[in-house]
Amino acid sequence: MRQGFFITVEGIDGSGKTTQAKLLKKYLESEGFEVVLTKEPGGTPLGSHIRKILLTQDMNPLSEFLLFASDRAEHVKNLILPSLKQGKVVISDRFSDSSLAYQGYGRGVSIEFINFVHSKVLSGISPDLTVLVDIPPKVGLKRLHNLDRIENGGFDFLKRVRNGYLNMAKQNKRFVVLDGTKDKEYIHMRILDAVKELIRDWRDRYEK
Repeated sequence: MRQGFFITVEGIDGSGKTTQAKLLKKYLESEGFEVVLTKEPGGTPLGSHIRKILLTQDMNPLSEFLLFASDRAEHVKNLILPSLKQGKVVISDRFSDSSLAYQGYGRGVSIEFINFVHSKVLSGISPDLTVLVDIPPKVGLKRLHNLDRIENGGFDFLKRVRNGYLNMAKQNKRFVVLDGTKDKEYIHMRILDAVKELIRDWRDRYEK
């Protein structure tokens, strides 16, 4: 059976990642792929309820992470894995790297603990490609309006989150880091450069 491929789009709040995820979906559909565009938190019915809690209720960092992990477990089991097994392309606006960046680097939850929990909830899946739309925290904060609880973390918090993302990108070849201050069409074209290479590799794997 031909397995689909999995792309995640990451970045601090205000980076423009959601716009880029939507543009990528449109492109891949024009190329004949069946695409599932989803998000975290909130990619499943249960996840939608968890999202409301996460974005509105004060809580300690460990509780925050465990709620994200619960959302992610449902997301993987009920949406991402079934879609990939059906040969679809899955694009997720945030995934496990967000917890490492936000709750780990940003809020101080143990990275080892986060990785341990992920080893239990991710069912062994990892993105084939992660696009990191990188912007300075000051730029992100200027773009945001009507801040939710997590977005309201402030400059120092977003600085730690951004540094976490960049540190992960240095350690993992699946990351493509793009300057989020550039024009959105320019960023989109650079994303397509990486995605086209991924498609070539995917076709080689299944069409030989």
